[in-house]
Parts: sequence; structure tokens; C-alpha cells
Amino acid sequence: MKEVHFLNDIFSSKDFNESELKLILCQFKQVNFSKSEYLLKEGKTENHYWFLERGFVRSFVNDTCGNDITTNFYGQSDIVIDWSSFFLRNPTRENIQALTDCICWQLDFETFQQLFHSIKAFREQGRRRLVSSYFALKNQSVSLIADEAKERYLRLLREKPHIVQNVSQQHIATYLGITKYSLSRIRKEISQ
Repeated sequence: MKEVHFLNDIFSSKDFNESELKLILCQFKQVNFSKSEYLLKEGKTENHYWFLERGFVRSFVNDTCGNDITTNFYGQSDIVIDWSSFFLRNPTRENIQALTDCICWQLDFETFQQLFHSIKAFREQGRRRLVSSYFALKNQSVSLIADEAKERYLRLLREKPHIVQNVSQQHIATYLGITKYSLSRIRKEISQ
């Protein structure tokens, strides 16, 4: 079955016993999103924990001038979530939008809490993913201050080549904190 194959890549049998896997996998619901559809809108509370099976998603905020600024990109096997809204139960300031048609696997907040508190391996995996997400966010915010734009682009190219190949240059530019013209110049320099 397709869902079992994908989710078994996320929840491996080396970390979970058979009964835990069975309990976890049956809780997920497949949800498809069309390009440009929102998984979450600013002002709403995050009620879902999503695994992205196929497609690309971005999160963004609107700056004081009304421009949308990309805060993160998500690809295959990523968790698509506003962590603070999900755990603190407060309205988000971000929007999360499909950049392509997407297949996601959804777990609602209440079910997540039940699994988190009843299955130690689920809790540990969740903690690892949360910590990893925090470090990535921290590194991105420090990089925006301390690194040259070219360095930021090269790191994105190294760490997430699938994003660079499949996402618009405008979204990549706002994520890197530069204009699309600066990004175009950097790309030209690198290709020479």
C-alpha cells in the first residue's frame, strides 16, 4: 500500500515495534493540496502535523510594506508545520502555501498528543525533529546577518538542491534576504 510505504520511511521499524507502527500509521489521513492552496493562513491556529510526501510548500510572512517574505521551504518527507502555533495553541503569523500540487499526511493535534504521550519512540522522534527544526531556523537567522548573500545561496544549493531546482527565483530571493536581481547576478557569477 502506498501510504504504508511512505510513512514507513518516516516511522522505521528500527525505531518502532510492529504494534506501535500499526497504531501510528492508521492515525494519518492523506490530504491533497492544489498549487497555491493554503495549508495554514495567518491568524489561524495550527491544528495539524503534516508530512509532505510529494510536492513543494513554503511558509511566508507579510512585511510592513505588504511584501511576502519566504521563511522556509518544505520538500519530500519534511514536516510542514508552524511549531509554535501548534504547541502553544496560538494564532500564527505565517502563511503556509503549496507551491505545487502536493500529497500530505495529516495528524490532528489531539491525536498527536495521544501518540506523543503514549509511545516513547514517537515522542523521541518528535523531539529530534523539533530540535533539528530549531537549529535550522537559528542557523538561517544568523546567516541572514553574518553571511554574504552568495554564501547563503551556495548553502541553500548544497543543502536543498531540490528547492533551488523547483521553486521560483522570487521566493528563493526573499528567503535569502535579497532581491531577485541580486540572486540573478549571483547565479550568473556561479555559472561562470
